[in-house]
Amino acid sequence: MTVQDIRAFNRFYTNVIGALDYSRQLYAPYTLTESRVLYELAHSTRTDAADLRTELSLDAGYLSRILNKFEQDGLIERTPSARDPRRRRVTLTPRGRETAALLAERADESVGALLATVPSADRPRLTEAMRTVRTLLSEGRPPRREDVLLREPGPGDLGWIVARNAALYAAEYGFDADYEALVARIVADFAQDHDPQLERVWIAELDGRPVGCVMCVRDEAPATARLRLLLVEPEARGLGIGDRLVSAVVDFARGAGYRDLVLWTNDVLAAARRLYQRHGFVLAAEKPHRSFGRDLNGQDWRLELTGTGE
Repeated sequence: MTVQDIRAFNRFYTNVIGALDYSRQLYAPYTLTESRVLYELAHSTRTDAADLRTELSLDAGYLSRILNKFEQDGLIERTPSARDPRRRRVTLTPRGRETAALLAERADESVGALLATVPSADRPRLTEAMRTVRTLLSEGRPPRREDVLLREPGPGDLGWIVARNAALYAAEYGFDADYEALVARIVADFAQDHDPQLERVWIAELDGRPVGCVMCVRDEAPATARLRLLLVEPEARGLGIGDRLVSAVVDFARGAGYRDLVLWTNDVLAAARRLYQRHGFVLAAEKPHRSFGRDLNGQDWRLELTGTGE
């Protein structure tokens, strides 16, 4: 392979996906780079301007001009970071989230149309080829935190949440099929009826495959959200994925106007409990129970959202 081979492939692929064809209105009225910044703001928990600059390898002045434009358009708000007052935290406004969702919808439709031209029997081969390119060009290095993408679920992801929860909890904690049934009901309820302004699912993706998930749904108590089905695949642990997923739920719940965020877990999930504690959750109640084929100690945890955080 030569340099010209790679450049030829790059030209071919950018033409195929329409990255340079602004007549298709994929990104209008924004450029491809501006759309990517919006995407990161909508999906990443690291929303300091410095983090965005590092993540996207953008010139500081260029990023500043983009953010100024977004602020003028009412898409973002900038405030001092609670962790470091010298840094600026960037968050999407409701209008910004609507704009990011519209651009994502256009991109999904475009890629969906492209994928429709590929016979079903050839799609696994295409997926494997794309994964091979990513693996080879990463120089065999181990995965990094910045390689993990938090995104909304796509086709098949909700089924993946059920399957992986059932398999992992059976392998690591000996849970039986009753747990799979519980997860299936939770996911089905979300898929059938949810308010995207108040409820959301995040998928953590690494090298094109899901490696984690979490849900934020409305609780029965007034002004209360519930964190559910937090999971990180064993091979992806140690990359801060659990921390990012919990942060995403906390930030979303606070932005949606909830006063409290609650969750239910069992004390055998020691790593998850430590994670919740780091984010400010406090133990509200606990009770022994017999579920999923095991004797367990269930725990209710609560985080007050009003007057906390950034």
